[in-house]
Amino acid sequence: EYATVRFSGIVPPVAGCWLGVEWDNPERGKHDGSHEGTVYFKCRHPTGGSFIRPNKVNFGIDFLTAVKNRYVLEDGPEEDGKEQVVIIGSRPVETIGFDSVVKQQSQLSKLQDISLRNCAVSCAGEKGGIAKACPNIRKVDLSKNLLSSWDEVIHIADQLRHLEDLNLSENKLRCPSGSAPLTGAFSALKVLVLNRTGITWAEVLRCASACPVLEELYLESNDIVISERPTDVLQTVKLLDLSSNRLIDESQLFLIAYLPRLEQLILSDIGISSIHFPDAGIGCKTSMFPNLQYLVVNDNQISQWSFINELDKLRSLHALSCNRNPLTEGDKAAQTTRQLIIAKIGQLRTLNKCKILPEERRGAELDYRKAFGNEWKKAGGHQDPARNRPDEAFLAAHPRYQLLCLKYGAPEDGELKIQQPFMLKNQLLSKNPKFRYSLFVFESLDSMTIQKVKGLLSRLLRVPVSDLLLSYESPKMPGREIELENDLQSLQFYSVENGDSLLVRW
Repeated sequence: EYATVRFSGIVPPVAGCWLGVEWDNPERGKHDGSHEGTVYFKCRHPTGGSFIRPNKVNFGIDFLTAVKNRYVLEDGPEEDGKEQVVIIGSRPVETIGFDSVVKQQSQLSKLQDISLRNCAVSCAGEKGGIAKACPNIRKVDLSKNLLSSWDEVIHIADQLRHLEDLNLSENKLRCPSGSAPLTGAFSALKVLVLNRTGITWAEVLRCASACPVLEELYLESNDIVISERPTDVLQTVKLLDLSSNRLIDESQLFLIAYLPRLEQLILSDIGISSIHFPDAGIGCKTSMFPNLQYLVVNDNQISQWSFINELDKLRSLHALSCNRNPLTEGDKAAQTTRQLIIAKIGQLRTLNKCKILPEERRGAELDYRKAFGNEWKKAGGHQDPARNRPDEAFLAAHPRYQLLCLKYGAPEDGELKIQQPFMLKNQLLSKNPKFRYSLFVFESLDSMTIQKVKGLLSRLLRVPVSDLLLSYESPKMPGREIELENDLQSLQFYSVENGDSLLVRW
């Protein structure tokens, strides 16, 4: 069990030295730091504290000891007593175990990537020892150890001149001593992981001042409140993870909106429900987050399409993850929600880690244009550009609709008529051009999958489903044939419409 020492001394009437500790797991404690009316220390939780004897405590080991415990191979008995003759100056000297020392030094000097997670590391150890034994280390995982001060972290990092990746998660780190900027201990550091360390935003900015080339910063689960705008720090950061910091709101995000190189922003589980970029109107791009390419907003409270509309204002956004939000977990089918998001964010290339193919984008945008066509007309939309004046409410709800009308043409009245049942007059062509059928009636075209269409054709033509190949042609794209290759997708997904020609081959 992990705890932080808050008190050391006598606790009457029992003799001897006691340690007052605050447990990381508050359910393990018995009180809040008080005993018989006397406050010896304070805890954040009413049952977070205990008094224990010092001999029950493991205060940890130094960095180099932990490295040797984990990475130095033990020599067998037959090697321990092996003699070797070496020349020192001009005299031969017999040594015992010399080859074992050389072997250990060779092992440690070659290490570049090490993990000391949960190894009870509490300090740097002898000055200069790390630099001498492990000169080539570039990546270190020191998560869930007993490091209690940034000063000890600096003592370690000062000896690792090539250090590029450092994980300090789950260490309860006190601020560095003094108010002056930190030393150049992290001059080569590119990745810093500080998840569940209890660090504050002010401490983040101070530590970042010692990381001039930092590219990735992970700050998950720290109850962070972004209290000030970073000006001279974090200017090289490309990835920032603020997941599970549920005190962060929309206004705080604007304080980091002008980090010049920020490309990936992870905001999972922060409780956000809305966002608005006040500097950009409908159809315009915001100056905020100028280089943001990948945004993660999983596990939040997003329930309104206005949130998605605002994301279209980000000029560089190419990838979005938006899983497990009320908007995406409601009554709508997952495929329908995906199509709406694609249609609303024009520059998106990847959604929920699935690539958006050109045909999928085309189908999503055509369906969106058709689905909201009647609403567009009622709001003042018109096929005649001179009379096309949809009201502000429609444009606010559908900011890309006018652009889609320019891209594909305004929807015609015939497209917007609701037909029940929906009749699709298609030609079904086999390899024999004389073999054709002229009429099919589908009661629910939108939900008809390619697999179901093949099933109908298989029974009609008495041909195995596995032998059937489907494609279609549209008058809107003369001379082009589009293959219906995914059996699990619907006809709507491929934008098959009344008047299109469905072709079947076997």
